[in-house]
Amino acid sequence: MRNHKTFNNLILENETKRTKEIYIVLTQTSTLPSRAIRLYTHEPYAHASIAFDEELMEMYSFARRGIYNPFNAGFIREYIDKGVFGRFESTDCRIYSLRITVQQYNELRRVIEVFNENRHSYSYNYLGLIAAAFNIPIRSKQRYFCSQFVAYVLYQSGIHIFNKNIALVKPKDIRINPNLELRYEGKLSQYRTHRKRFQIA
Repeated sequence: MRNHKTFNNLILENETKRTKEIYIVLTQTSTLPSRAIRLYTHEPYAHASIAFDEELMEMYSFARRGIYNPFNAGFIREYIDKGVFGRFESTDCRIYSLRITVQQYNELRRVIEVFNENRHSYSYNYLGLIAAAFNIPIRSKQRYFCSQFVAYVLYQSGIHIFNKNIALVKPKDIRINPNLELRYEGKLSQYRTHRKRFQIA
């Protein structure tokens, strides 16, 4: 039994030492809600997403489910060349990387999978978004706004990079976060082309 415990401890220690990268994406589209948020906050980005890979092939957030109706919103998987991002090719973005342990990465995947399995049960936290502008935290297990969602899934995975109530985390808190490394700034539609050129160079 002692050897078995020691072996498990070694596996845990090894997972803690090994690391993976995840990506947090800030965007600003030309949709009316995004422009309204930008006008009010004076911030360059209004939307936040989280991705598991550098190509942003697997990216999640809370946003509109379709292209045109902003009120039909909730947990979605996002694509940089489809949906709202595909419609607005002029979307500006910043892409950050965050290095985490394998254990945190696996837990983050588990947390996201819970959202994915219950995606129809979630909706957008419009009230929480408005309240956050006045520094009033409003939380709900079934409702999130984009940056609140990013902060929540990170926190639930043992990744604590925000020194505030997660219901108050805004895109600005991501933009100025010292734990994140800026990897790209420019048009989201040009990101993959930029990566290929960088890799060739």
